[in-house]
Amino acid sequence: MSDIKAPEAKAPQHLGTGRRKSAIARVRLTAGTGKIVVNGRAFENYFPAEALRFVATQPLTVTASADKFDAQITVSGGGPNGQAGAVRHGIARALLKVDANLRPVLKADGLLTRDPRMKERKKYGQPGARKRFQYSKR
Repeated sequence: MSDIKAPEAKAPQHLGTGRRKSAIARVRLTAGTGKIVVNGRAFENYFPAEALRFVATQPLTVTASADKFDAQITVSGGGPNGQAGAVRHGIARALLKVDANLRPVLKADGLLTRDPRMKERKKYGQPGARKRFQYSKR
């Protein structure tokens, strides 16, 4: 019975959930060197556009902690822009759990605010949310 090992102490993980449009991102921050993995792929590979990478890493650059944490991110739903926004929101929330003193810095840049804009639902009797079927007088 001496084969049983005591559970090893893991590095503390800080979780954050981000949402934007219909995209949801689950972010897990651990102490590290700045490596970011999104859905099992490299960050640069998942977000090939420079603008999307800038949006997603904004909380890390604002708090000057880009090289202090590794991020393991799972994102689903929406498109590239919505997913980048969800990752940004999730990273900001996870950083808040790491250090509550970062709140004023993150809040000043609007990184903690969930963007409420969603797709408007389709209504009955018309082809879309606002568009109407063509009116025929005769």
